[in-house]
Amino acid sequence: MYKRARLTDTIEVPPEHLADVTPDLVKRLLQDKLEGRMDEDLGSIVTVTEVHDIGDGAVLPNRPGVYYEAEFDALAFDPEMQEVIDGEVVEVVNFGAFVGIGPVDGLLHVSQISDEYLAYDEENQQLASRESNQVLGVGDSVRARIVTKSIDERNPRESKIGLTAKQPGLGKHGWLQEKREEEEGR
Repeated sequence: MYKRARLTDTIEVPPEHLADVTPDLVKRLLQDKLEGRMDEDLGSIVTVTEVHDIGDGAVLPNRPGVYYEAEFDALAFDPEMQEVIDGEVVEVVNFGAFVGIGPVDGLLHVSQISDEYLAYDEENQQLASRESNQVLGVGDSVRARIVTKSIDERNPRESKIGLTAKQPGLGKHGWLQEKREEEEGR
């Protein structure tokens, strides 16, 4: 889920920019510092949207820049447990598919895709069923539910989001459409 938050942080303004400390400059510096960072409570910071207040600068010994406390709005993505999300398959591996959900990827384990056995086709980067001929590959849109979440603030790339698509109304969008059409045709 995306959310907007009002935050406060300290930013270092390098000496070459001290003549022009503006909200635009502080916004760029905050974006460089914070975008992509994970926070246990807030989630992944997507962007800084607006700077509201810039405090007085402080000089620290043996540091060339001046430090300003800024109050600003940020947009963050925080996947919530049991949330139903739509995403795109970005990678298929022998144990499942990684689904891009906002600025992070979730793992849709092969056991959580379908009740059918899915074989991994490395050459075509897809998982395929022999029974129903259903195929899941890179670029496919899927609807899934978040079932596990482990956020690593120190190393955001190590954060893990687990997904399932085995419940009614979840799965590859094409499969869901086929099922709707099948049910309407009865």
